[in-house]
Amino acid sequence: MADGLDMFCYQCSQTARGTGCTVRGVCGKIPTVARLQDNLIFTMKGISAYNYNANVLGEYNPEIDAFLTKGLYTTLTNVNFDVEDLVALALEAGEKSVDVMRLLKNAHIKAYGEPRPVEVKVGAQEGPAIIVTGHDMKALEELLKQTEGTGVNVYTHSEMLPAHGYPGLNKYKHLVGQLGGAWHDQRTIFKKYNAAIVGTSNCVLPALDAYKERMFTMDVAKLEGVKTVENYDFSEVIECAKSLGGLEAEELTTITTGWSAGAIVEHADKIKELVEAGKIRRFFVVGGCDKAARHNDYYREFVKNLPNDTIILTLACGKYKFNDLDLGDIEGIPRLLDVGQCNDTIVAVDVALALSELFDLPLNELPLTIVLSWMEQKAAAVLWALLYLGKTDMWLGPILPAWCNDDIINVLVENYNLTPISGDAIADIKTILGE
Repeated sequence: MADGLDMFCYQCSQTARGTGCTVRGVCGKIPTVARLQDNLIFTMKGISAYNYNANVLGEYNPEIDAFLTKGLYTTLTNVNFDVEDLVALALEAGEKSVDVMRLLKNAHIKAYGEPRPVEVKVGAQEGPAIIVTGHDMKALEELLKQTEGTGVNVYTHSEMLPAHGYPGLNKYKHLVGQLGGAWHDQRTIFKKYNAAIVGTSNCVLPALDAYKERMFTMDVAKLEGVKTVENYDFSEVIECAKSLGGLEAEELTTITTGWSAGAIVEHADKIKELVEAGKIRRFFVVGGCDKAARHNDYYREFVKNLPNDTIILTLACGKYKFNDLDLGDIEGIPRLLDVGQCNDTIVAVDVALALSELFDLPLNELPLTIVLSWMEQKAAAVLWALLYLGKTDMWLGPILPAWCNDDIINVLVENYNLTPISGDAIADIKTILGE
């Protein structure tokens, strides 16, 4: 929402001054209704992202499509002005978010196996290279098949990192490592490394001239002046990689990914023993969207200052703010568990539900705090999924979604004890731990 505006709606011809209603709709729509409609659209965009990727892998749930149709129709001009009903629809969107995230995760496991914890090399290795960014595992699989035996190394970037945890993808020895971190560093990384680049889905930025001619997109992702891969035919990408001559080897580091729900549940007895012995005090889910803004450094400070008797589960590109930290372990249980990309959010949900069963406690009585960074539409879908499941006492920030106003914030605070992040990581930690 633009600064100083109570609302902004320009979806019909009677909009104020022909530009947009900013105080109250000419139709009678109040700002809170407009913002809740905005939220519903954001959330449905997130659901659509998960749903599209599941469909690519052959998984389909007609109830999800039916909800998307109903939800979009609700936001049309002069349809639904009921604030309470729009909140109910947001929670229904949360339900469908859970369904579609599980649909996609099951599709990935069916296709590539249950992820396993794995150390991934970070940095360039000698030889021709292709960097793959985005979220699309099927695209990566097809590329790996076509590059096998060609001498071309394949690297993941940003949200493709968790691909290394899937046995069906990790089996390809020329999937050699990771280059770069979150989506917003791509212009620096793609300019630095003389490699062919494939943008498989969302989270691509307009290409710089420095690498535009060696970048390719595919499917729904399109960039001006960048070639498009059709029907998973990567032959031109491979030839481009070979023609560039290759990368020079550099010093490597490692990061770990692949902590699926199954891998964590395998350690359930040990985790229960450590909790009951007071050696694990609390679990934190710290994840969501990353961005270059300095206030997102909050999450590094937050994780770095958590006590040594806490476990952190992380996912999505928000993890790049702190996944280079050496946090050690608690009697063999790593303190930092990377459960995957934003498409793997359901893993964090399943782990929380598994802990609830393990300790025979309701979800909100677990020693579990969820701290979310919000930026884009899938994050809105995740938030409402957690609210639908009844999870309270979550923390959200570093800035609140623009579709929120005081009325909406009050509902979330009063009904779910949602807490806006203060910006002071150490103070927030003390509050959460009751110190």
